[in-house]
Amino acid sequence: MLLPAKTEVARCLRGYRAWERAMLASPGDVTVRSAFEDCGYTLCVLMGKRCAREAADAAEQYLRGGAETRGRRGGTRRTGGVGRLAATRPVPRLAAER
Repeated sequence: MLLPAKTEVARCLRGYRAWERAMLASPGDVTVRSAFEDCGYTLCVLMGKRCAREAADAAEQYLRGGAETRGRRGGTRRTGGVGRLAATRPVPRLAAER
């Protein structure tokens, strides 16, 4: 099974955490809530989870390079030591992170 690029997971997780902080600061703001939910959905799709909190936890574990990674059938599997290319440029910051 293909795993998402770590740079994309890191970017999405960073955005999720930034929007989470923004939503906690102003829970009544519909625009912030919508952006937070959109970012959570993207993280769920990337990590193969149904819950945004589970997806965020799985993303953090994946980025830490844990021995176990996600599986579509609910199980886990070990990584095979496959190397990934490093990003050649920094990931841009989101407006909510500034």
